[in-house]
Amino acid sequence: MKYGGWLIAGVLLAALLVTPQLPFSNNKILTILIQLFIVAAMASSWNILAGFAGQVNLGHAAFFGLGALTTRLMWLDGYPLALSFVAGGLVAALFALAIGFPALRLRGIYFAIGTLALAEALNETVSNILPGNSALPGPQLVSYELPSRYYLALGVVLVVVAVAYWLTQARLGLGMMSVRENEAAAQAIGINAFRHKLWAFIISAFLAGITGSAFAYFHVSYYYQHTFTPLWTFDAVLVTFVGGVGTVAGPILGAIFFVVIRDVLATNLTNFHQVIFGVLFILVVLILPGGFLELWDRLRVRMTNSK
Repeated sequence: MKYGGWLIAGVLLAALLVTPQLPFSNNKILTILIQLFIVAAMASSWNILAGFAGQVNLGHAAFFGLGALTTRLMWLDGYPLALSFVAGGLVAALFALAIGFPALRLRGIYFAIGTLALAEALNETVSNILPGNSALPGPQLVSYELPSRYYLALGVVLVVVAVAYWLTQARLGLGMMSVRENEAAAQAIGINAFRHKLWAFIISAFLAGITGSAFAYFHVSYYYQHTFTPLWTFDAVLVTFVGGVGTVAGPILGAIFFVVIRDVLATNLTNFHQVIFGVLFILVVLILPGGFLELWDRLRVRMTNSK
């Protein structure tokens, strides 16, 4: 099963790499896939702090917005895209480091509310300072092409998933999971709970920041405050729980469900798609509390027992 999973992942990656060159590929397909990559990367980055370290962050959009804002301003000001892209992640990580020391002293619901309040304060600040629209100037607009945006977004989601997988194997990640399960017990065996939570916070923020950088490079025009809205956080939360919180593959599966179903409903049931979409999510969470990966585990156990 392990090698089969790697084989499937390799085939999917190869298919994604050649998708822009395929005859049936068009702008709509590439756009949907880019949106899928961004949603999956956001969910996976949120999952590192909440799913691995057990700290529910309701202000995750702040890091996504900082990454997008930094990259957009630097890139449009003439800095190289690569430098602007990395700077977006670093600014988000530095912001997480600055607020992590006081915020991570809070526990449970107080941490969740505190991060939400910080993100909303940042959202209001950006709305007041930069209330206008960010549009690509003429030269960038003329040279705009989707394949380069596609490959950047694909690269981001691959990096985020690779980091998440590495954490499941590394001592740092195992320490985070120990803190998630029982912080007092983890400290009793010598694990520095605060340091592990802070590392999870910083890594999660950096990955959300580079996801915002990919968003800033992808969109032709958007309002600066758009990337700071709570919707980005709540989408990541929903996607992660639908796919399977605390897992590597869960956010990816949840993102596929999220983007595909949203696009189908928005296209065919324009007036009711949000209501139907919400009901579908509620049913999935109620029937499969562990997400889609729980369904896979049930099927695997049933197949094993049948043998």
